[in-house]
Amino acid sequence: MVTVGIDPHKHVHVAVAVDTDGRRLTRPLTVKNDANLIGVLLKWIRTIADDAPVAWAIEDGRGFARRLADGLLLAGHEVIWVPTRLMAAHRKRHAATGSKSDPVDALAVAHAAIATPGLDRHRIDDRVRELRVLVDSRADLVRRRTMVINQIKAYTRLWLDHTPGDLTRRPGMTSLTALLDTTEMSAHVHRVLIEMITEMDELNKRVRGLETTIRELVTPLAPALLEITGISHVSAAVLLAEIGDITRFTSSAKLARYTGTAPIPVYSSDKERYRLHRGGNRRLNSVLYTTSIVQQRFHPGARALLARREPTKGARGARRILKRHLIDVIHRAMTKDRASWQHHITQHQFAA
Repeated sequence: MVTVGIDPHKHVHVAVAVDTDGRRLTRPLTVKNDANLIGVLLKWIRTIADDAPVAWAIEDGRGFARRLADGLLLAGHEVIWVPTRLMAAHRKRHAATGSKSDPVDALAVAHAAIATPGLDRHRIDDRVRELRVLVDSRADLVRRRTMVINQIKAYTRLWLDHTPGDLTRRPGMTSLTALLDTTEMSAHVHRVLIEMITEMDELNKRVRGLETTIRELVTPLAPALLEITGISHVSAAVLLAEIGDITRFTSSAKLARYTGTAPIPVYSSDKERYRLHRGGNRRLNSVLYTTSIVQQRFHPGARALLARREPTKGARGARRILKRHLIDVIHRAMTKDRASWQHHITQHQFAA
């Protein structure tokens, strides 16, 4: 068995091959992140591994490495995601004091994969891949829209002594446009504000269009998930895009650790104590926070849980307990939805 550790970057990836004992087999390889990436890596590993099975361990920077992971999986290889913190721990353990470089990181990734056999394996679901693109595109548009809204509010406050209402909806846009048309102001400022309002209108249309498409894709994939109070179609899409196939988390506890909702033990000398986990997938953690806020307002069971826990844990501590409970509910719902999926999911297999 040969394990290849990869440190991914925007323009290049660095790969190091090791044997089952973690000994490096050859010099590190630096390969461009372009259309020839997979071919170069497979040609390189054939000269090292011969007929031995190969596992590719990639540091979990999926924005840079997702195309690499997809290509290797479709070529019949096992692909393992290694969390950055786990890689850093193995780098400190194996590297010389203070040593930090791309080959050192790639070697640490391989060591982490060998030492931790239960790490997440990459798999491909075409529908989830589509959702991921839509969710990412919507998030980018919403960030841009928020920036434009803040600029408009700053300018209207400065020039009109007026703060507009909700500019993501038609009434707010209409009232602001009418105000500009009836107010004396600099022609140049008027033109800039009209251009920004026009851009806002276009952004609103694009966001709504993406949300309609997301709704159409999510509805058949997550009927049980959508029944949970506080889970909208966009929230369900984020959960599917970030988690993918829920079967990769064999328990809700593992999903809780992945989302950063599982508390971390920090006690000793028989004094049991836990602290907040500030790691995990922050995008998923944000969805859980929003869901907990909605449940606090509209779900009787959630309100009862918070009422029981707030006297001893405080408002924030009680909400963290609610978020951890939501992980159990979400894991059950996604597992139920996954059982009804009829489409094919590409998982790893060893290539001869």
